[in-house]
Amino acid sequence: SLSHTMVPKIALPRFEGWGDILRWSLRENVPGEFPYTAGIYPFKREGEDPTRMFAGEGGPERTNRRFHYVSLDMPAKRLSTAFDSVTLYGRDPDRRPDIYGKIGNSGVSICCLDDAKKLYSGFDLADPKTSVSMTINGPAPMLLAFFMNAAIDQQCERYIKENGLEKETKKKIEKIYKDLGADRPPYYGDLPQGNDGLGLMLLGVTGDQVLDPEVYERIKAHTLKVVRGTVQADILKEDQAQNTCIFSTEFALRLMGDVQQYFIDHKVRNFYSVSISGYHIAEAGANPITQLALTLANGFTYVEYYLSRGMDINQFGPNLSFFFSNGIDPEYAVIGRVARRIWAKAMKLKYGADERSQMLKYHIQTSGRSLHAQEIAFNDIRTTLQALYAIYDNCNSLHTNAYDEAITTPTEESVRRAMAIQLIINKELGLAKNENPNQGSFIIEELTDLVEEAVLTEFDRITERGGVLGAMERMYQRSKIQEESLYYETLKHTGDYPIVGVNTFLNHSGSPTIIPDEVIRATPEEKEQQITTVTSLRERYKQRAADELRTLQEAAIHNQNVFERLMEAGKVCSLGQITEALFEVGGEYRRSM
Repeated sequence: SLSHTMVPKIALPRFEGWGDILRWSLRENVPGEFPYTAGIYPFKREGEDPTRMFAGEGGPERTNRRFHYVSLDMPAKRLSTAFDSVTLYGRDPDRRPDIYGKIGNSGVSICCLDDAKKLYSGFDLADPKTSVSMTINGPAPMLLAFFMNAAIDQQCERYIKENGLEKETKKKIEKIYKDLGADRPPYYGDLPQGNDGLGLMLLGVTGDQVLDPEVYERIKAHTLKVVRGTVQADILKEDQAQNTCIFSTEFALRLMGDVQQYFIDHKVRNFYSVSISGYHIAEAGANPITQLALTLANGFTYVEYYLSRGMDINQFGPNLSFFFSNGIDPEYAVIGRVARRIWAKAMKLKYGADERSQMLKYHIQTSGRSLHAQEIAFNDIRTTLQALYAIYDNCNSLHTNAYDEAITTPTEESVRRAMAIQLIINKELGLAKNENPNQGSFIIEELTDLVEEAVLTEFDRITERGGVLGAMERMYQRSKIQEESLYYETLKHTGDYPIVGVNTFLNHSGSPTIIPDEVIRATPEEKEQQITTVTSLRERYKQRAADELRTLQEAAIHNQNVFERLMEAGKVCSLGQITEALFEVGGEYRRSM
């Protein structure tokens, strides 16, 4: 410190009795040791803060510019992608009124492989310091196929440049497009600062069209082993809270299993095949205990399902990650501690999993529900306190919400302020030099035990209703979330739950109506560009796409790995084409009641 005090990275208890030491080791232990209550790693990673900012708006080019803005000068590029509702429901951009208005709003419009290439251009997706999170669920396997192919083609591009094959490749691409009688898809606008164009050389084509098959397969195998990131793909919480289910629950679970089996077969060890999410459950109205209980129950359901398909727990366990909300309630101070402890004990003692599978890794996003349109400037204070909870609890990555999210999509100015919250805590706050500040606190230990007991009690209630899937058929989770949401709203409106600037400490001059400096919306030009992209793709590969879609459907019918075929179909088919083809063999979603 400035006072020359040596602040320990990890503070240890001063117990002397063996009983005290044993009790502490079994319930707490140091970070990085079972049951991982204080954290799954002994120390935080040097040179890589847990910052992971969420972005997505307009077409892929605009979001690419935002990604480069939020990651400029960051040693680690940690990107988190928000998709528009057209993409979330597996549809293509179209002039249909119900689709056109939503293209590129509240998320980025991605409808094909070229969009994914443009979205992540300038970021080396195979670099160990780059990781990408994709918040997509129903059509997650399709978006994952686009992403993986984009990463593979980036490495093909690097191979081409390193071996001086640019001219030869350019001729091959020109011949491909001459034979097709079509124009190549462009990157619209100028490249942003920090974008060196990596990923754009092979726009409109794929690496296997311009490289020898043996070289391409070698590059593909290596890329799959090193690519880092997360795809949300949590279909159970979609039924319970968020509602972007598109396939029948049974078929959606099968697709998740196919993705995980593909990851095992191709040694994809650094990419999380599912982000088991409580955030949406909390945002729909659940309290922190219900959020944690339902999320962990969903996680154990996936474990049981993957085991039933014959997968080894130590091969898929490390590919599971979690995503929680951090609100302002006291239980949020220990949400990570309880989650890590329950998960570690269950994985070790019930499933016999190894250490890597026992470690629960999770992302935190501060609560959007806790932000208010009244006295909007106070929202940064709420977010700061929530971020402090998360960082002291050793979350693995963190998104801090911008103060103006209560009224609009965040602007660059508000996003910068939101990022500063994390940076100030991590770099300026003196106590953050220590990495286990929660340990040894009487109230933290008491809260941890109370929340753990409450979560286990909720597990019993779910078990009584036939497990997670049985409870879903009885609408148990949805009903519970709605009841808790109503309880919160009632207390807020009566003033029994004080919210500063909303129902107490009111401004005598009234809460001014804030008009955003800029309203973030996709422009008509961006919408038309996306429609042009998908129309030209469908025209360009009409016959090849039809063949790939037929093969994809046959794989689903004959119980083969659907994701294996999606990796090929994703090269020439649009998102909407794949969705429609899978509807015919997997069925559309209908809520079980």
